[in-house]
Amino acid sequence: MTTKRSLIRRATAVAAAATAALVLAACGGNGDDSGSAHNGHNTPSPSASTPAQQGDHNAADVTFAKGMIPHHRQAIEMADLTATRAESAEVKKLADEIKKAQDPEIKTLSGWLTSWGEQVPAEGAGHEGHDMSGMMTAEEMKQLESASGKAFDTAFLTMMIKHHEGAVAMAKTEQSDGEYQPAKDMAGQIITSQSAEIARMNTLLGKS
Repeated sequence: MTTKRSLIRRATAVAAAATAALVLAACGGNGDDSGSAHNGHNTPSPSASTPAQQGDHNAADVTFAKGMIPHHRQAIEMADLTATRAESAEVKKLADEIKKAQDPEIKTLSGWLTSWGEQVPAEGAGHEGHDMSGMMTAEEMKQLESASGKAFDTAFLTMMIKHHEGAVAMAKTEQSDGEYQPAKDMAGQIITSQSAEIARMNTLLGKS
């Protein structure tokens, strides 16, 4: 009698073990390390809500980040020229503020692209084909580099207004088409700060 009962118990244990093995296999566990396979049972939920997916992102968010990085880099490149070429203290001050605002934004945008598994634009990329977003051509950048004094100030302000208008347009597109909340928030900040800077530059140009 006892032997039969222990046989049944053993059969039940074997069946339970087989079921457990099937469950583990279904979880994607590999036979050689049942420990990690077992933990694997709990991981799908936390990883599904990692910070990178905080409010999913869409193609418009990617376009915004990929477009704004070379755009900001060029603005900084232009601002760097003021140190040795600008005559107006106001122009130098403005250039300094542009660098302070846009440098951290480049880092944030690059971080988003990396977390989305997207390519961060290479340094020096994006001078071509950006006429829609107010980017300067290599030709215009050369003109700016060869100017100095009042002529530089005028050229810098004229080009930076066009550049900022492009950024504001890109930011407005992100606000209407984007899905990733932090990117839409940054777009809002860009619209506010760069619109204010456009007004200041127009005043400096005497167009107020």
